[in-house]
Amino acid sequence: MSRRRIGFWYRLAAVLVKPPLVLFFKRDWRGMEHIPESGGFITVVNHNSALDPLSYAHFQYNTGRVPRFLAKVGLFKSGFVGAAMRGTGQIPVFRESKDAIGAFRAAVEAINKGECVVFYPEGTLTRDPRMWPMKGKTGAARVALETRVPVIPVAQWGANLAVPPYPKRGDIKFFPRRTLVVQAGPPIDLSEFHGKEATAAVLREVTERIMDEITAQLADIRGETPPAERYDHRQAAASRGPERLPRQENGERAVRQGERTPRGEENVNSERNGRGAAPEQGGRSVQPDAAPPAAEGENA
Repeated sequence: MSRRRIGFWYRLAAVLVKPPLVLFFKRDWRGMEHIPESGGFITVVNHNSALDPLSYAHFQYNTGRVPRFLAKVGLFKSGFVGAAMRGTGQIPVFRESKDAIGAFRAAVEAINKGECVVFYPEGTLTRDPRMWPMKGKTGAARVALETRVPVIPVAQWGANLAVPPYPKRGDIKFFPRRTLVVQAGPPIDLSEFHGKEATAAVLREVTERIMDEITAQLADIRGETPPAERYDHRQAAASRGPERLPRQENGERAVRQGERTPRGEENVNSERNGRGAAPEQGGRSVQPDAAPPAAEGENA
């Protein structure tokens, strides 16, 4: 879908969202060449800040493909919010559906029409104290097996340093300006699962593959080795009682390490294929466009 077809609501969102994003953040977009130029596809994204749907949406908007987020169906029913959700083409999730894939029928329809649908497979903001992706839910796996379209892993870092998950008073700090790093990887190879029945075991295996690929992209950004075992916040809550919220000290050191990694080639390649932005001083990219407002990022 080209920018010429994004419509009034997306353009309005760009006008509203771009100025504060440009004011408060620098940007480092990586791997834009992995976003398909045409046809339906899925992106699976980590979630570590209430702001990161905006940074991700900004990134993908600049590739020329408009992202469609999943949201509760009730948000579409009335008022300004409902009009905005419908106008920007966000995707309702029908949680009352009796069959599992039926909950995502609008997502499947959108993908079959050539759209991109965004999944946050963790289902909520990460509760991992080290800020790595948690154990994922199976919604993205179900839709991926149903549609067999490309599944693009995306990791992001930086918004959490300004607005951490579950912030307390004084935790939100916009200065000094942070760099929003968003990195897309190549499509995940799920061909071995095509044609198999979507049993619980198969869905869990596909979900683990998806989470592994997202984690690998984040490890590249942070310049760190991820933990061997993925955090399960439900299990942690059951075994230890109230969970400790993530700390940011280690994450801040990690992003500095990630920023030292030479990554200018991704932005150069994006510019060459006409889908990225022109480089600016210091190897960062100047982003002429802004992101639409993100829908609720907590997917099943």
